[in-house]
Amino acid sequence: MRGAGLFGAVAVALSACAALPPAPCATGFAASERDTLYFGRAIPAGGQVSDAQWADFLDTTVTPAFPQGLTVIDAAGQWRGASGDIAREPSKLVVLLHPRGAKDDAAIAGIIDSYRKRFGQEAVLQERQSACVRF
Repeated sequence: MRGAGLFGAVAVALSACAALPPAPCATGFAASERDTLYFGRAIPAGGQVSDAQWADFLDTTVTPAFPQGLTVIDAAGQWRGASGDIAREPSKLVVLLHPRGAKDDAAIAGIIDSYRKRFGQEAVLQERQSACVRF
């Protein structure tokens, strides 16, 4: 996803949520963070991130940072670019459940930075929510 305007609007909307303390979890649930990362597959210079390139990125970058597990979802994304045109692109969403901490925050920032550099992306959208989980 390369739409900086969309990300700014989402950031403003979500900033109100950041001020609220997380609700305590019910008995049997553990407090956790859920980060969803939105990876657009269109490459600005042309073409798109292939299935093989995505699998390699997932295997070499994402999985080593979160070996405990993750979920990948295929999606169809769209955003309005600076030109005002609507851009549509195939996307991948990666959902990570993890304890809140500097180590995981740094790992997520590294994943985003790596994808942006590797595939010439303007941005990767990150959405964070507090969650209560149990297995």
